Amino acid sequence: MRFDEAYSGNVFIKSHPSFEESKAVIYGMPMDWTVSFRPGSRFGPARIREVSIGLEEYSPYQDKELEEVKYFDAGDIPLPFGNAQRSLDMIEDYIDGLLAQGKFPLGLGGEHLVSWPVMKAMYKKYPDLAIIHFDAHTDLRDSYEGEPLSHSTPIKKVCNLIGPTNVYSFGIRSGMKEEFEWAKEVGMNLFKFEVLEPLKKVLPTLAGRPVYVTIDIDVLDPAHAPGTGTLEAGGITSKEMIDSILAIANSDINVVGADLVEVAPVYDHAEQTQVAASKFIREMLLGWVK
Repeated sequence: MRFDEAYSGNVFIKSHPSFEESKAVIYGMPMDWTVSFRPGSRFGPARIREVSIGLEEYSPYQDKELEEVKYFDAGDIPLPFGNAQRSLDMIEDYIDGLLAQGKFPLGLGGEHLVSWPVMKAMYKKYPDLAIIHFDAHTDLRDSYEGEPLSHSTPIKKVCNLIGPTNVYSFGIRSGMKEEFEWAKEVGMNLFKFEVLEPLKKVLPTLAGRPVYVTIDIDVLDPAHAPGTGTLEAGGITSKEMIDSILAIANSDINVVGADLVEVAPVYDHAEQTQVAASKFIREMLLGWVK
């Protein structure tokens, strides 16, 4: 699989022309094969890139400009439509390759199941890995209507892989009663409703550890992000998400990779979801890529 050229389409603003010289690699995972409500997140990566042209290259939050970070946008992985297992295998292979070359992977989804093969690959390189997970949903099911490959299962899968005490979920406000009970029984760090304050308490305990961060855009309230597949009222604001990204940037943890998923542009003609997502990516690049 080629790494040194974009697969297709537009690139994120200020993408560096050289893969070899770049520390971070942006890549898309255009998959929504297992969604349980509204499809469309496979179009998220491309649209996040397209609206990024409207971003200022300067972040007043961090007093940095995008040209200070070298990142290469590799485009979207050409996933086979409808074939979930093959798509997941391709994503894992791709991340294995990026990590072997010392790159910081920054993924654009796609449904949340695409985070699962990425986290598997990260764990192979970082056996003391911790996960920070922002989401409206627990994603702790074993299966959805009998299907274990579902966007409602990735966090349960990674809990089983790295141990539930190494997984930290924030902003959770939806899930089956059994999922919440399981999280409590096994010692998973699940924080309902709130994000920033519990995050600030957790970050010092993860100092020095490699951490992978996965952001489901539906952690935001639908008033701030209507363009997603499974809306949940009662979420956080865009400002709270930016503040959380900055809190991570200013902590002593070692962010080794990240993704932002579940942007479905077709449901947001005002494009506030896509614009928010692109701004989050800017702050992640400036704050997390060392």
